Amino acid sequence: MVKFFHLCFGTIFSVIIQTHSSGLCEKNDAIDCVQTSESVSKAEKYLPEFNARSKNYDQWKEFYNLIEESFQNNSDSHKSNSDEDNCDVFLPLIESDLVYFEKIFSKNFLTKEILSKMIQSKRGVHYQIIDGKLYRQSNCMFPSRCEGIEHFLLRIIKQLPNIDLVINVRDYPQVPKYYSLDQQWPIFSFSKESNKFADLIYPAWTFWSGGPALDIYPNGIGRWDQRSQSLIRKQNQLPWSKKKSIAFFRGSRTSHHRDPLIHLSRSHPDLINASYTKNQAWKSKADTLGEEPAQTVPFEEHCHYRYLINAHGVAASFRFKHLFLCRSLVLNIESDWIEFFYPPLKKWMHFVPVDRNLNDLLKVLEFLEQNQLIASRIAKRGFDFIKKELTLKKIECYWLNLLLQYSDRLIAYRPNHPDSNMILIYK
Repeated sequence: MVKFFHLCFGTIFSVIIQTHSSGLCEKNDAIDCVQTSESVSKAEKYLPEFNARSKNYDQWKEFYNLIEESFQNNSDSHKSNSDEDNCDVFLPLIESDLVYFEKIFSKNFLTKEILSKMIQSKRGVHYQIIDGKLYRQSNCMFPSRCEGIEHFLLRIIKQLPNIDLVINVRDYPQVPKYYSLDQQWPIFSFSKESNKFADLIYPAWTFWSGGPALDIYPNGIGRWDQRSQSLIRKQNQLPWSKKKSIAFFRGSRTSHHRDPLIHLSRSHPDLINASYTKNQAWKSKADTLGEEPAQTVPFEEHCHYRYLINAHGVAASFRFKHLFLCRSLVLNIESDWIEFFYPPLKKWMHFVPVDRNLNDLLKVLEFLEQNQLIASRIAKRGFDFIKKELTLKKIECYWLNLLLQYSDRLIAYRPNHPDSNMILIYK
């Protein structure tokens, strides 16, 4: 009994210290804070934010166990790499993407003949890197998207060998795993359902240009480095205690999977504020489930809410990374769609998962409302991860590792001069 008391007390004390040490002790904050100068051991610092003596432990044991399990399974996922050029946390995805083709075919199976078939399939934009110069087919379906890709390729061009690339700039991936093997090629896409597609994932063009053009962002969302700094400045003005205790979503109806969220919001407006905005396909109120489309809300204004909901659209949602930088808690409706930075983000450590049918959303919100320390700590960890790890330098690092490994492991043929239809791309 004495041993149990000491364990519980140590956990409680550790949690209190964590609250202060992680920057969540704020004036007039609803979360109790204790000023202390005592150090926290490495083992204690990352204990889950609950204890067995909690008065509502039995009521929420299901969620407490999920948090504890996440910490046990992802013991290093809360630690950010201090090296601003190191992107190791993202590299396992490159391995899993490439090994798929190595197992099906063999290493260095991309001959000139296979590359020609890839290019002729028109599933993506053909690029060539030759003697430190970048060439692209003369036409690009989405020029601003190509510009966003080319920015990163040109940044690393001198470190790359001669190679051919086919880069998909559409929203949807191009290599379904149900295709016959002679039609499964390593085409690069920004997003995929990992269980259904074999595309090689690259960092989306939106980190530099070509993001969704909205009424409030007519030229696109803008560069990630600039938008992220704007969000960080905004969240500095909105500590947890000043955020509205409601779950928020604004987006267009790019997928029917979002419909249950809108319906749930209409039946529980005190808990969820979710509405559809107008997109290019909007024709009538039927396209926004019988209501007038809502106004588009700038990302910075999302920061006024404690809980921000992410739901995939045609593919992975471009909003996901932005939501974390509000230092609000991200509620991610479960989906198999990923971008390159998704795998290191862990459930119940960096964000809270919600059943894809939303069967548990109301229960999750009740749990978070009754466990504000847990909610604020998860929000802080998600914020820290995106702020420290998802930088332009680390995106360049990922591009470099992706293309070097693609070259070393899959390429057999190397071009010596550009094809006749190619144009030189300058900085």
